[in-house]
Amino acid sequence: MPLAPPLPVDLSGIQLDPAQGLARQLYQALRERILDGRLASGARLPASRDLAGLLGISRNTVTRAFDQLYAEGYVEGRVGAGTYVAALTGVVRPAPLAASGPAPSVALQRLQAHHLAAPLEGAPRAFRVGVPAFDLFPFETWARLSARFWRKPSPARLGYGDPAGDSQLRELIAAYLRNSRGLHCDPAQIVVTCGAQQAISLCAQLLVQPGDRVAIENPGYRAAGHAFAVAGAQLQGIAVDGEGLDTAALERVGSCRLAYVTPSHQYPTGVTLSLARRLELLDWAERHDGWIVEDDYDGEYRYSGTPLAPLAALDRQGRVLYVGTFCKIAFPALRLGYLVLPPSLAQAFARRRALDMRHSEIGTQAVMAEFIAAGHFQRHIRRMRSAARSRRDALLAGWPTGIPGCAPLPVVEAGLHLCVRLDSLARERALIAAAAQVGVEVNGLSSYWLPDSDTPADQRAGLVLGFAAVPEVAIATALRALRQAWLEPA
Repeated sequence: MPLAPPLPVDLSGIQLDPAQGLARQLYQALRERILDGRLASGARLPASRDLAGLLGISRNTVTRAFDQLYAEGYVEGRVGAGTYVAALTGVVRPAPLAASGPAPSVALQRLQAHHLAAPLEGAPRAFRVGVPAFDLFPFETWARLSARFWRKPSPARLGYGDPAGDSQLRELIAAYLRNSRGLHCDPAQIVVTCGAQQAISLCAQLLVQPGDRVAIENPGYRAAGHAFAVAGAQLQGIAVDGEGLDTAALERVGSCRLAYVTPSHQYPTGVTLSLARRLELLDWAERHDGWIVEDDYDGEYRYSGTPLAPLAALDRQGRVLYVGTFCKIAFPALRLGYLVLPPSLAQAFARRRALDMRHSEIGTQAVMAEFIAAGHFQRHIRRMRSAARSRRDALLAGWPTGIPGCAPLPVVEAGLHLCVRLDSLARERALIAAAAQVGVEVNGLSSYWLPDSDTPADQRAGLVLGFAAVPEVAIATALRALRQAWLEPA
């Protein structure tokens, strides 16, 4: 009997339990070895057939595990040469511990397993996701307001401040939400944060106990999932369809008392949670004594009619925690967001935030307060909405037709990005790689899914494109490059 060929790397110690999902277990085992350095960057992984034979499992199982590693960027393929560990420069390799030294904490282990990918640096290009048209921000006005504040600041604002945030800014946020979003709240319910991510992390720290189940949209915003996972949550992915989060599927999840949702413009699919589903979700929270974390990250960008009323505006039982941000209207580096909390939670959240950061820097808060009070903020929102609509139209009008394996572009009525489906994960990889070769940024929809999703890999495939980051002329240039890269023979 011929001997099996030697494996290119040492994968000893991998043991799979047949009673559980084999592909999921193999994916976790390989990912763990990549993260802790046992599988070094550039290492060649075994062929799927060889690994399947070694572990006594089907080749399809290995392929599914590899597909998830591909989708999340842990491995990469080289044509005709196999599968290799990607260069993960942002991974923190734990140093070997001395025999008498302490073991890493559970929280640190969770953090290593759920690290955030480093954001893209430099000036935005088409079609970067999550970036507004900050080239239109009135920096001269902002600089004038900032100079006025710092020329002679009030001594009362130069000491230690309220960890919940500047009182004037919180009053203006409450007034803005009342007038623009139909959300009636008291300034005492608002906690100013360093962007939406800190707001989500606070929710995870205060509302989640280790082992709790947390429902999140699938596909969804992975950074939110990481925040809940680091707090010890068991993430439960809930499918998203044309009406948003599938509330019937949520009902079937046992022992779950927290749901994270993006109802105004689901991230990344772009659908809007229907009114019927909104009411069902609120009813679920009331019956299960649960919480809803509503992330309204780009709710100001609605291109037909006024922005939809948030879940928090429909909440009569104090079950919704509303996450808002200024970063999608101003620019990401501003790092200014806020939470609108049920009255029973506001004081606890402010105290918890004070442990991480005594209070936010006062200058940014004070200038934003004046920016709102003087009417600049509302004018800027109108300008940004108009620009985003125009840039959306440029993308829709110039999109290449006849891309093999690509569905038609969807109707885009809100937000700063769109999502288009593809027929396979292989097609997603090929299109993204070809786009990168011509300097165009395109995200893969497959990277937004939870690793243990039951959805077949090919059904997770798609492209996510931000359309607001660059002007129309840059969009047209990028579309010409994509047309050449995707449709014209080399």
